[in-house]
Amino acid sequence: MSDTGSPPLRVVCNVSGGGRTVLNFLDRIEAGELHASIPLVIADRTCKAIERLRARGVEVRLIPWSKGTTPEDFAARIWPVIEEAGADLVCNAGFLRLLVVPPAWEGRIMNIHPGLLPKYGGKGMYGDHVHRAVLANGETESGCTVHFVTDEYDAGPVILQRLVPVAPDDTADALAARVFAAECEAYPEAVGLYAEGRLTIVDGKVEIR
Repeated sequence: MSDTGSPPLRVVCNVSGGGRTVLNFLDRIEAGELHASIPLVIADRTCKAIERLRARGVEVRLIPWSKGTTPEDFAARIWPVIEEAGADLVCNAGFLRLLVVPPAWEGRIMNIHPGLLPKYGGKGMYGDHVHRAVLANGETESGCTVHFVTDEYDAGPVILQRLVPVAPDDTADALAARVFAAECEAYPEAVGLYAEGRLTIVDGKVEIR
């Protein structure tokens, strides 16, 4: 997106894994393709993302989801941190927890899913779990979905989707690589649309102006 003189969109990201999605955001920001900044990344567990993102100069804070933690407990700890960081938008980026959405944050939290929702979504459907299910069911196409987050796994309004073909001899790893390449285009595009004020939720569906 172009810089219209407005301040960069402040995006706080939540991670649970390798951090590749956030690294892609950083690459797009540095290339001038995304008018945003990432003041903070929150990890719910010790993971590769912490070291990788700190190496890129990003502040990463660990807010652990320990045994017995409920979504409400976690929300009480994470939201004050997000608000203190001055976030305009929250992006879940390989984040595996159910995030309770306060009323003030409805329509201000995004997620990327490695499948074509509403198919292959819900609790436990992430990463290779999705790709293996797609292959097991003989699908001829898959892809990714960017959607707004609600209090239910993978059920929020869809912003955009990108399709990828499924080859007859695909493995889960091969399909995952193809889907992730699509994610690397789709997620920054969705964030850019949000930053430009072009996304509106009407009757539970996203309209792009």
